[in-house]
Amino acid sequence: MVTGTTPTAPTALEDELRSLAGSVPDPELPVLTLDELGVLRGLQVLGPGRVQVELTPTYTGCPAIESMTADIERVLHQHGIPEVTVRTVLSPPWTTDAISDEGRRKLEEFGIAPPRPGGPTGPVMVELSVRCPHCGSTDTTLLSRFSSTACKALRRCESCREPFDHFKEL
Repeated sequence: MVTGTTPTAPTALEDELRSLAGSVPDPELPVLTLDELGVLRGLQVLGPGRVQVELTPTYTGCPAIESMTADIERVLHQHGIPEVTVRTVLSPPWTTDAISDEGRRKLEEFGIAPPRPGGPTGPVMVELSVRCPHCGSTDTTLLSRFSSTACKALRRCESCREPFDHFKEL
């Protein structure tokens, strides 16, 4: 729910519209929906034909937030909602713990090593074993701290020799 004075239970319409907004694919990881990625924070019907959506980007300044906003607006407009406001919410910040179990499964199936649940709570360890999404080996090497997006690292499996992305724990 959108922050306000007194939280109320979502209506059936809000649940339906949240499901629609949540089904939008992430522009950088289209194998995941915004709901599975955990960036869709809330949706509230403000009045007839008026909806407010809350999104939390994976990191401050994430360039994909504009695309997410446009895609959510498009989907809700197509379902008869003429006025859609998408608000960026930075607190509490997004963490990889927000990725659903289904989202983690889809990342691995897609060839991206998912982040470990319960990401770092303090200093980040220098080297962690990351399981290869292709063969399951933990004998992997970090090739680059950054991959196609800032939230992924590039690794190579020393067993099957395949490169793969690892969605970093945040």
